[in-house]
Amino acid sequence: MDFVIRRASAEEYDTLGEITAQAYLGDNLLDFGASDSYLEELRDVAKRAAAAEVLVAAAGAQVLGGVTFVPSGGPMADIARPGEAEIRMLAVAREARGRGAGEALVRACVDRARSVPDCAGVVLSTQRAMHTAHRLYERLGFCRTPARDWNPLPELDDIMLLAYGLTL
Repeated sequence: MDFVIRRASAEEYDTLGEITAQAYLGDNLLDFGASDSYLEELRDVAKRAAAAEVLVAAAGAQVLGGVTFVPSGGPMADIARPGEAEIRMLAVAREARGRGAGEALVRACVDRARSVPDCAGVVLSTQRAMHTAHRLYERLGFCRTPARDWNPLPELDDIMLLAYGLTL
């Protein structure tokens, strides 16, 4: 492994925000493309870091990707219940894909969840089109939890996020 997983520094927030935004745009994961309001959320790493733990995969000074780890009961949680941690906004720069950074970031979140007192599981939401991510989650032991699938924009019928969970 030619990178390390560590907490993001404030100097890296803009870079990670752009990596995350470009990953979602480049993979056509935003329903409204470049005008999608969720882009601002993806770019606002400082906001996430104030409410959760933002991790990066870094090779020296180069940020390869990142993820937001929401400990049990954290304000950034979308679907976590009491006693669960949540993984959000996993993204790896296109040029860094295939090096294991995404897997290392997910593993780091699972390790952190194990260190949270009374945390019994880790959950996450993913889009239907994120097939590579689905394979990664399943390889790491996450299982689909269809009863927890949800729509972040109820006013739009066709947006459904798939839920995955891992019991610790």
